[in-house]
Amino acid sequence: MTEFTIASFNVKNLIGPDQEYYTYQSYTPEEYAWKEDWTASQLFSMDADIVGFQEIFEESVLRDVVAEADRIGAESNEVVIPDKSKRYHRKAIFRKLGYTPYGENGLFVAANINDTGAPGQRRPGLAILSRFGFAEPPEVIQELEVPIEIPFQGLDGDHSGAFVLRRTSRPILKARIPVRDQVITVFNCHLKSKLGEFPRNPNADFAAEADLTNYDPMGRAMGAIRASLRRMAEAWVLRRAIVEELNLGRPVMVMGDFNDGEHAVSSEIISGEVPFRNYSWMLRHNAKHANDRYKREENDAIQEAVTAVKLTSSEALFTRKSLRDMVYTTAFGGVYESIDQIYLSRHFHPDNDERLGDMEYFSVLNDHLTDGSHAEAPYNKLASDHGQIMAHMRLKD
Repeated sequence: MTEFTIASFNVKNLIGPDQEYYTYQSYTPEEYAWKEDWTASQLFSMDADIVGFQEIFEESVLRDVVAEADRIGAESNEVVIPDKSKRYHRKAIFRKLGYTPYGENGLFVAANINDTGAPGQRRPGLAILSRFGFAEPPEVIQELEVPIEIPFQGLDGDHSGAFVLRRTSRPILKARIPVRDQVITVFNCHLKSKLGEFPRNPNADFAAEADLTNYDPMGRAMGAIRASLRRMAEAWVLRRAIVEELNLGRPVMVMGDFNDGEHAVSSEIISGEVPFRNYSWMLRHNAKHANDRYKREENDAIQEAVTAVKLTSSEALFTRKSLRDMVYTTAFGGVYESIDQIYLSRHFHPDNDERLGDMEYFSVLNDHLTDGSHAEAPYNKLASDHGQIMAHMRLKD
C-alpha cells in the first residue's frame, strides 16, 4: 500500500512587500513577514505530498514560503524524531511525526497571462507543489487556441446571439504526477469569482454600477450574470480537459477554488452528471409512441457512459463515511460554505471494485476563518480567507 496526501491551498494574494497588487492594497515589510511565516507554518502543518496553490502573484515569494516550511520541518524533525541510536526510532509513529522537505525541484508556477504587472491591476496565477516531481512538464490552459462559442436560442427558436470565451480569467494547471508506479493527472483551477463584471466606458474612471452612492440593483444583477456565465464557461473548458484524460483511461484528481458550492451548476459541469438509477422508464429521445422507452441493455450502456466520466467530491465521500454534516472553507456575511474542492475520478470511488485506491480521510484547516459574525473567533488579517483541504489517499498494491 502507498499512502499520499493531496491538498488545495488558496493563499490569498501571495506577493512581496511594498507592491500594490490591487488598488491601494499592498503589504508593509512587517505584514509580509507575518504572512510569509503564517503561510509557511500552514504548509508545514498540512505536510501534503501534492499541493495546489491559488492566488500566486510571484514565484520567488512562493519559493521562499516553501523553503521556510522546509526549515520549520527540519527543526521539528530534530525535536520529535529519535536518532538511530535509539532502539525505537523505526516505529511507525515517528514516520507520522516526521516532515519530508519539498526541496526546489517539485514546484511549477503558472503565471496569469492577464497580468500586465501594472501596480494596482495585478492578476494572480496558480502553482502545484509535488514531492513526487512530475512525469512530464505541466501544461497551462488559459489562452484558447479555438475560442469557445456558446450559442443561445430564443424561446421562439430564433438565434439569440452567443457568448465567446477566448481565454480564462486565470490559468488552469494540468500536471501528470507519478505516485509509486501510478501516474495521476492533477488539475488545479481558480474559476471566476462571484464579483460582478461591469463594462466600463473608456472615457470614465469607473463603471457606473460600481458607484454605490447611485446604487443600480438591476445593473449589478446583470454584472452577476456576466460573472456566472464566465465561471460556467471556464468550468466547461476544465471539463473538456478532464474528459480527454478520462477517455485515455487515466485517473484524475481536480482541486482548487471553484468559487461555488458542490451543487452549483459550474461545479456540476466540472464533476459531470449524476446518473439516474434507471433509464428504462424514460421516454427515448426519438420516441414515436407513449411507451417508447430505453431498453435494459441501453440503460446499462447509458449508466456506464455517464459514470465513466463522473467525478466525486472528496468532501462528499468523507461526510458519507463519517456522518458529519458539513465542512466549510469560506466564511462571509455569516454564511459558511465550501467553495474549495478536491474531486476524484471513479478510479478512487469506494463503490468501484476495480478502483486503484481509496480516500481514507479528509482534513480541513479552517480555524483561522472568521467574518466577524462570532466575537470569539480570531481575526487574522493576513491569513488566507480560505480553509485548506486535504484528501488522504491510499493506493492498492
